[in-house]
Amino acid sequence: MKLADALRSRHSCRAFLAREVESDKIERILRLAAQAPSGGNLQPWQVTVVSGRTKQAIAEALEARFRAGIRGEPDYRYYPEYWTEPYTSRRLACGMQLYSALGIEREDKDRRREQWIENYCSFGAPIVLYLHMESHLATGAYVDLGIFLQSLMLAALEEGLATCPQQALAEYPQIVKRRLGIGDDCILLCGIALGYEDTSAPINQYRTPRAELAEFVRYFS
Repeated sequence: MKLADALRSRHSCRAFLAREVESDKIERILRLAAQAPSGGNLQPWQVTVVSGRTKQAIAEALEARFRAGIRGEPDYRYYPEYWTEPYTSRRLACGMQLYSALGIEREDKDRRREQWIENYCSFGAPIVLYLHMESHLATGAYVDLGIFLQSLMLAALEEGLATCPQQALAEYPQIVKRRLGIGDDCILLCGIALGYEDTSAPINQYRTPRAELAEFVRYFS
């Protein structure tokens, strides 16, 4: 697969087949992703691969906490405290595309809530890769992990697999850390759903737009 094709075709998959993911494919993906650059070659990324009963137990615990009305306390703030344009409109449009693909009306809060809960079971993906790093590392490590994450998703695509990076899986970090033996001295950044895409699912049919270059690029000479 050409890099340009991979970049254009990669998307966040939200419906997976029950098909098992081969362990050798996971290893190849991780080896390729580990070629990502990092400042000072620190390679700050840590990955925990989760499947089977452990994945199910975490999903059930996350869902139970959410249904109990307990707000998550992530290890870091992902979204801004105050929203401004164009980010407010972009986020709203993204959500509307998702719900429209599923035929969920804006006023149907119950169905929206149930769809959100699908996050905690990683949309049926058989594998979740939890990405974390040591908390004493500085802000630059977040940049390094972002590069690693993109590398991982593109490597997965070459193996015929789909991904969905999910900050929602890091909303209740203590649940995940305790179950996986990840120390409190680590920051849980996200989970990445990994598996074979259900290409027939309506939720996998839409694609979010990208801004034109004029909106984010300036030239000086």
